[in-house]
Amino acid sequence: MITCVRPAPVPSETPVDLPSSARWRGRVRWVGLGLIGSGLALIPWLVVLAVGLPASTTAAHWSTAWVGLDGLEAIGLITTGVLLNRRDPRRCLAAAVTATLLTVDAWFDVTTAAPGADQATAVAMAACLEIPLAVLCAVLAARTVPRA
Repeated sequence: MITCVRPAPVPSETPVDLPSSARWRGRVRWVGLGLIGSGLALIPWLVVLAVGLPASTTAAHWSTAWVGLDGLEAIGLITTGVLLNRRDPRRCLAAAVTATLLTVDAWFDVTTAAPGADQATAVAMAACLEIPLAVLCAVLAARTVPRA
């Protein structure tokens, strides 16, 4: 019987820039501040959009946009399921992205639907399918994050 034993790692003589180093923390801090600034900079733009956008519009590639979004959701659900069954640590990322896509789809389905039957269908699909799947994926994402 042959047994494979991994040799113990040899300590490096050169210092390694580990994520816990002060240099790394400084970079992360600047990136974090940049993201906060970007989010705050969007607030005036949101006001401009809310005041300036027309109530209705025509989109040249409307079906392409919806088919693309739903296609990404399908890929996300399949990927999350495959990675979950394989116990792959990346399953948390796939689940988080899929939860986001499902939430965005529900939002745009409901807010762009025509009043009446179309809106009722959009609300029913959001309430009974998209949001529950999004919550499931969000819970999977939170519970499957690899522990250090």
